[in-house]
Amino acid sequence: MSARTDAPSPAPAKSPVAFVQTSPKPSVAVAIATVFSIGYIPVAPGTWGSLVGVALYVLLGSRVTLSAYGTFFAAGAVRWPLAWAITVVIAVVGVWAADRTATFLRTKDPQCVVVDEVSGQSLTYVAAFAPLNWKYLLLGFILFRAFDIWKPFPARQAESLPGGLGIMADDWMAGVYAALGLWIAHAAGL
Repeated sequence: MSARTDAPSPAPAKSPVAFVQTSPKPSVAVAIATVFSIGYIPVAPGTWGSLVGVALYVLLGSRVTLSAYGTFFAAGAVRWPLAWAITVVIAVVGVWAADRTATFLRTKDPQCVVVDEVSGQSLTYVAAFAPLNWKYLLLGFILFRAFDIWKPFPARQAESLPGGLGIMADDWMAGVYAALGLWIAHAAGL
């Protein structure tokens, strides 16, 4: 065997997977986006996220309620500026958390992100000035879930917005439609 007849030693095989440096997990953003792991529930995480929105509204109402749950525009029933402020904070923080989580997971709209459902469900009740009675809570929940799944115009188009804004905006539209449904239900005498 000579240098002419021997084949050169093969070069070490390169790994088929390129080394990708990943950033550290944005733990706070993931915790908020998944609503402290509610989004990891394997069956219907969006529905569970919406239920958190219902519970949040009930908790908020039970803490700030002064009287008259049963009337639609009861004076002092809920401190609406506080309810609106909390809803806006959830929306703003939700955009940030959803964006960071989607970027980390490299997915446009991860199923585990459910802060959008909490935000949209909260908007449903606050925008409708909904009283804390079971009829409005149940109807608001059903309407929000239906519009969130159906995504009528412009909800589906809102999904194409960049990052966390797109993740959140379609649920805000579903919340607006559900709030309109609650207004119609009130006008019909519910």
